[in-house]
Amino acid sequence: MSEQTVPTPPPRPADTALAAIGHPVPVADPADSSPHTFPDGGRWRTEIPSVEGPEALRVVLEEAAALEVPVHRVSQGSGVWMLTDEEITDMVAACAAADVELCLFTGPRGTWDIGAGTRTDSGGTGPRARGHDAVAGCVEDALRATALGVRCLLVADEGVLWLLHRMRAEGALPADTTFKVSALIGPVNPASVAVYERLGGDSVNVPSDLTLQHLTEVRRVSRVPLDLYLEAPDDLGGYVRMHEIAELIRRGAPIYLKFGLSRAPGIYPYGRQLREAALAGARERVRRGRLALDLLARLTGDRGPAETGMSPLGSRLPGTLERFGVPAPQGGG
Repeated sequence: MSEQTVPTPPPRPADTALAAIGHPVPVADPADSSPHTFPDGGRWRTEIPSVEGPEALRVVLEEAAALEVPVHRVSQGSGVWMLTDEEITDMVAACAAADVELCLFTGPRGTWDIGAGTRTDSGGTGPRARGHDAVAGCVEDALRATALGVRCLLVADEGVLWLLHRMRAEGALPADTTFKVSALIGPVNPASVAVYERLGGDSVNVPSDLTLQHLTEVRRVSRVPLDLYLEAPDDLGGYVRMHEIAELIRRGAPIYLKFGLSRAPGIYPYGRQLREAALAGARERVRRGRLALDLLARLTGDRGPAETGMSPLGSRLPGTLERFGVPAPQGGG
């Protein structure tokens, strides 16, 4: 992870027009800008979430080519266990050909388990892995996916993240495997983000209702790449923040801009009964990306993606991050 000169705050929407009629506009503080970048020098990358299988992936790649939307990463939400080996290898090959990172979710997760706590108003333990067998299931998913060529895994449990990081450090998982902390357990303060980084997170999905000031606070303690929905699914709030894209990049860099979709049916765990919704959603997520990037270009004087700080396509590694020490393996007695 590198640092660079703090960027000049970009114009806010309609600043010039409002100033022309004497309406006061807020002045951005350069001190709020993140000094951090990805190791390639870029400040932002893109992600298309909820890409649930080879067919949806083909739709995303075709639509991205047609609309000229740069895609760094696609992620799947149903889980490794919901895909056959053939489907996984198909997706790995398609992403490799397009120079796009593929990220698959590890499971099981508590929200689909038999525990009643997640059905209460409090939500109980949420998506975390309940008991040893659930943890072992997540580890098995990681082993299976990486053996089939997947190099990015979504994780929704702190303990699972720590175990997978230790396995990576000890060579049981490929050294270039990256772990993405799920939006389902996204931390909401700087100290929590720093803990997820030290547990092995290579990008951390923070909730989309964090304020701009919250992002600045995070960047004062951690340089781990952040994932943030510019438009969140309804079950994560349904927030639409495309109009803040330039400011989110300035404060949150290095950041993955996630092109989600509100007012859309939930499709997890995905199956063919949801095919039409999944494909339509995949196509529209790419279109939302086009809208967001067009807005970014207008705010920055119609500059292209690379000129506004986009990482080169094909970039995926996060750079050097802070970690807790990995304990030595226990010897036999």
